[in-house]
Amino acid sequence: MAQKVILVDDLDHSEGDDVARREFPLLNRTFSIDLSDANQQRLSEALAFIDEVLENAREVKQASRAKKAADASPRLRGYTQTDVREWAREQGLDVPARGKMSDEVVEQFIAAHPDAGPDASPDAGPDAADDSTGESAADHAEASAGAAAPRVEAAVPA
Repeated sequence: MAQKVILVDDLDHSEGDDVARREFPLLNRTFSIDLSDANQQRLSEALAFIDEVLENAREVKQASRAKKAADASPRLRGYTQTDVREWAREQGLDVPARGKMSDEVVEQFIAAHPDAGPDASPDAGPDAADDSTGESAADHAEASAGAAAPRVEAAVPA
């Protein structure tokens, strides 16, 4: 038994022999719709108008979120956030395991380690030698911690 397919215009819901599936491109995509010849003519005119408008229009870009400017002067020189966390825990301060530390903790660390401040000279760091004693800042930190293991240096025969 044969079946007859009746196409219905998707715009005005009319039936007719002139209704057919029509494909059309728009905005780099292809669309398909069932249209009569009359509605196909209307669609073609509308697409021509849209093409003319797009030729004369400018594309508007979505506004992007403003990015934070990188901190030009780092808060710590010669030390890492891990160094600050370890020091803070030794001092009995509560610090998170990850993420941002409070400004107060960082300021206390800088007060205890003047060579860590942002205005310290670039060559000053935890291993930089102190002019007066010849010891590094790391040696001073170990000595001030009190509970640090003594440093053992082995003599190497010449």
